[in-house]
Amino acid sequence: MEKLVKVKMHLNKDFFAGARGALPILIGVIPFAMISGVAAVSVGLTFWETVGMSVIVFAGASQLAVFQLMTVGSPWIIMVLTAWVINLRFTMYSATLAPYLKKISGWQKAVLAYMLSDQAFGISVSHFVTNEKVSHRWYYFGAALTIWVAWQISAIIGALLGALVPASWGFDFAFPLSFMALMFAALRDRPTVVAALAGGIIAVLAKGLPYNTGLVLAIFLGISAGYLTESLNPRQGVSL
Repeated sequence: MEKLVKVKMHLNKDFFAGARGALPILIGVIPFAMISGVAAVSVGLTFWETVGMSVIVFAGASQLAVFQLMTVGSPWIIMVLTAWVINLRFTMYSATLAPYLKKISGWQKAVLAYMLSDQAFGISVSHFVTNEKVSHRWYYFGAALTIWVAWQISAIIGALLGALVPASWGFDFAFPLSFMALMFAALRDRPTVVAALAGGIIAVLAKGLPYNTGLVLAIFLGISAGYLTESLNPRQGVSL
């Protein structure tokens, strides 16, 4: 009995650790979700349709893309395919998380898969790499649930605000803020800092290149810079 109590306390500790780990990310999640709610209302969805889409889809980038397509009267098949392509990245996230969550049941995997987001993935994987003894399922659940709840509440607020907040704000500051908060949490050593700086600077300088190739170039050169930094001096891979 005493051993069972200790196990439960450990699991609760990991759950709340995951929730705390997600808190800094909410600085970008909350405004992004509010803009998603505003955008849904602005294209003609009712309040309950907006809430339903937020709960069922739970994917801000694809939701905003679909809203844009709705404004120009695109066929529903185009909207579905667009959302599918945008969300393909979650298959890579799932493959990365699978080794950490392979011992849980099918229905638990389904619940955790539903709550998967860019932010929950980044927070969890970053923590798993440096904390081998953590309960992976509970830490991930704590982080993912915190983000999910914050998203739904913020989307509802956005839907209620309606036209009071311009939907265009979502692309101007909310989405980048979310990933900036995620990036800062991942800057643990010199190579990652060098990679982030190199990638960021190149992305700005190469912004005008056609077909968004500047972003691809920034990713490639950023990773190369980080790898080169670590290769030249492996000891600099330690935490800052």
